[in-house]
Amino acid sequence: MNKGTRSILTLAIFGLMVGTVSADVIKVGVIGTFSGPYALFGKNFRMGIDAWVAQNGNKVGNHTVEFIYKDEEGPNPAKSKALAQELLIKEKVQYLAGIYFTPNAMAIAPLLEESKTPLVVMNAATSSIVEKSPYIVRTSFTMWQNTVPAAKTAIKNGAKKAAIAVSDYGPGIDAEAAFKKTFEADGGAVVEAIRIPLNTTDFSPIMQRIKASGADTIFCFLPSGPPTFGFFKAYIDNGLKADGVKLMSTGDIVTEIDLPSIGDSSLGVLSTYHYAVSHQSPENKSFLEAMAKAGAGPDDVGMTGIAAYDGARVIYKMIEATNGQRDPQKAVDAVKGMKWTSPRGPVSIDPATRHIRQNVYLRTVEKVDGKLINKETGVVFADQPDWALTKQ
Repeated sequence: MNKGTRSILTLAIFGLMVGTVSADVIKVGVIGTFSGPYALFGKNFRMGIDAWVAQNGNKVGNHTVEFIYKDEEGPNPAKSKALAQELLIKEKVQYLAGIYFTPNAMAIAPLLEESKTPLVVMNAATSSIVEKSPYIVRTSFTMWQNTVPAAKTAIKNGAKKAAIAVSDYGPGIDAEAAFKKTFEADGGAVVEAIRIPLNTTDFSPIMQRIKASGADTIFCFLPSGPPTFGFFKAYIDNGLKADGVKLMSTGDIVTEIDLPSIGDSSLGVLSTYHYAVSHQSPENKSFLEAMAKAGAGPDDVGMTGIAAYDGARVIYKMIEATNGQRDPQKAVDAVKGMKWTSPRGPVSIDPATRHIRQNVYLRTVEKVDGKLINKETGVVFADQPDWALTKQ
């Protein structure tokens, strides 16, 4: 952040700090993908927050909470940083939230300490994001959390030789490192590792490399949305599924939002993830009912909705702890160690890392009553050891 930006933010936030003590409206800026190919994931941010507000009201004590939404469209760090500055200076928000893509979160992080603003990350999954500012808290997941169980499951299911195919940006690199380290430590061999540019549309050459490697299992990670459709099509068209090469993933490539578009080629795909819409619990039933009232159709609920719902809970706790005052350290300290029963299961905010701790479930894509679902078949990790929370 340049000196001019720092000066503008300092002056703006000084004015905010003077006026916040007696303010009765607390503004929260939410940056998400509300248009473009990833729009449904941004819509989940809004619906998840709306579901929380519908169940809990829009007031914390005497303070009214107002959410202001800005559209980042896609991976565009410069735009996301500009949106954050607009929210901080023009809209005078006291909290930031959302962020679908890791590069966008990294671009915003330098603004947080100067502006005295906590950021609740509701998707971006690169482990190191929280290290960029002490004011960042995560209510989504990390790639290490969901990938370590994937590698262990692959070994348990008899995999010997794996090919890794991941998108070439922060979360993909994390996923590659987590799978390789765990799979090799447990006796497997990684025979191919491919990093795929985010703008890739033709996955056939990648499948040919994997076929030539002799792998019996593919571990893949791509951001949920359009890239997954092409990947699955190439997996089928190039004969890997027919040849018995198994596909193993984190849940990002088989989100419930994407399953109708992927179709039956997803049947039988195993994934390890922290949430499935089919999760059986009273909390999830209540959440899904609230999401439907917020506008979610039968195939519209995804992982960003649950992260936003839980993120709103965390923000409400921060506001309560600070009585509406701009005190980011007190706000963040108040949620360190916070525990609750989420629609995804028991969760907590790790006091040391500020990552969310949560169960990771093994799921299989099945068709039930004509509808593709991720059916949970067990808990792979109940909570996680510290090494699964942070980048190794």
